[in-house]
Amino acid sequence: MKTWLNWLDKLLIADVFLVLLGFGWFAVAVVGESTGVNLGWQVWYRLWQPVFNPAIGILFLGAFLSWLIKKINRRLEQNTPPEQS
Repeated sequence: MKTWLNWLDKLLIADVFLVLLGFGWFAVAVVGESTGVNLGWQVWYRLWQPVFNPAIGILFLGAFLSWLIKKINRRLEQNTPPEQS
């Protein structure tokens, strides 16, 4: 379970950077679009549905799953009786 949780955490870290990169690109593209300079607004807009929208969903779902798994693990550890020696 620990290796799966570590893998999930690494995936979430990569996803956070993808979302932040997309937001930075969005901010620059909006400023460029409003000033009449082409800074990739059309490309970003075409990538919104297939790339950035699912990345945000995966980020929220992954964060929720990570929290839930850690919570369940803590409950299971509290309920296990101490070993007899």
